Amino acid sequence: MRPRNALLLAAAVPVAVTAAAVALKAGHWRLYADRHRIEITARPRPTCPHCHGDGGWWTGGAFPEREACGCWSDRRELRIRLLPLPGWPDEPPF
Repeated sequence: MRPRNALLLAAAVPVAVTAAAVALKAGHWRLYADRHRIEITARPRPTCPHCHGDGGWWTGGAFPEREACGCWSDRRELRIRLLPLPGWPDEPPF
């Protein structure tokens, strides 16, 4: 790789990361990445008129449950698997 191309690449990567972070924040998405996976999931909108940014509400009754708001629960999520998770052994090693 030529030095000029390396400098352009070194300058382009932080710009691309910043642009991706701004786009995810503006679209109310959350990015999680580790060595096993990359996940992009929806977050509740702070300006939602139904849940007011809480992501849902409690339904009444003897056993109250939390109902998710459609501002984030109806949106798709993306998961990219990178490395396999270590498996659990069938039997303990002792």
